[in-house]
Amino acid sequence: MELNADFGARVVVHSEELDWVASPVAGVDRRMLDRIGDEVARATTIVRFAPNSQFSEHTHTGGEEFIVLDGIFQDNYGDFPTGTYVRNPPTTAHAPSSKTGCTIFVKLWQFDMEDRNQFRKNMADELARPINGVATALLHEDDLEKVTYSQIDPQAEFHLADVGGTELLVIDGEITQMGETLGKGAWLRLPEGEPLDFVAGQNGAKVWIKTGHLPHAKSPTV
Repeated sequence: MELNADFGARVVVHSEELDWVASPVAGVDRRMLDRIGDEVARATTIVRFAPNSQFSEHTHTGGEEFIVLDGIFQDNYGDFPTGTYVRNPPTTAHAPSSKTGCTIFVKLWQFDMEDRNQFRKNMADELARPINGVATALLHEDDLEKVTYSQIDPQAEFHLADVGGTELLVIDGEITQMGETLGKGAWLRLPEGEPLDFVAGQNGAKVWIKTGHLPHAKSPTV
């Protein structure tokens, strides 16, 4: 399966307009944003866990990165409330579940295969002091990518030079980019060579951004 697999094109998905699609696990539904592969895939997805749903324990051969968008995600390592950023590098294993239900934004098979740095962060706790209406937290950085979280004041402008492709998720609020309004749940991917410029909406915005990774995008190797 290939979905939004042309990394040389600008892509916008208004995820909250998509239908939920059942996964192979009962009580777990998905909204796919991009994908190369079938059940083993380089994938970017929004996943919803119904209360008391769970996966059996499994290994993430290609790594897993996720944000808890609402509710409480749980696994062998503990409870992960709304606003938590998690990196489970290649070879890590867990049994995901949620007693009360939750929604996560998750990326699979998008790690440096030598990465073994496993961690969790409360994104809001990492925020630096705002500059020109933009407060940013550095969540992760290595030779292949940089991951940040920003809280942006109403009507504040945001600019990011080309840094090897850009991916953005609007966690809350809205932004306007290239004349298009992106509300909560909107996902944007810009190709290498294209800078990111946008203006936050009247109520501001909270966004997750990843840069530098698109030149390294490839199908999973199983």
